[in-house]
Amino acid sequence: MTTPTPEIGRRPKPGLERSAHRVDGPGYGTPAPGEGYALTIAERECAKLTFDHPHDLHDVIVGVGVIAAKRASLVGRQPTLGDVHVAMDLFTLRTTSPVSRATTRVFAGLSHSYVAQRRFADAVSPDELTAGGNDAASQH
Repeated sequence: MTTPTPEIGRRPKPGLERSAHRVDGPGYGTPAPGEGYALTIAERECAKLTFDHPHDLHDVIVGVGVIAAKRASLVGRQPTLGDVHVAMDLFTLRTTSPVSRATTRVFAGLSHSYVAQRRFADAVSPDELTAGGNDAASQH
């Protein structure tokens, strides 16, 4: 009777192996802990806004969450309220009321397409997110 090969001596399964080098470039994003929390904060903050077209709300929430998560990931930490505010200010969402269709046009379709979300995040440069008095490193 043969005994099964012990797990310790087995070669790792290909799906469980990780690359020694992180892949980067357009569409890959920057991982950070708790990025999903950015959507929670974005939903809470965007609910305070008034929209000309209320059905734009969900696309705006996703867009703000994606940009806030990107900002937090630049320094390797979880998203905060400050990240969401910077994302909202980048698109002048907190300064206009009600938020017009012209302002929300850049967010169109984000809640329905992961590819569109990646393109949207890649279109915002890290310098835009960390410039000025809202430095990402100071948001701990």
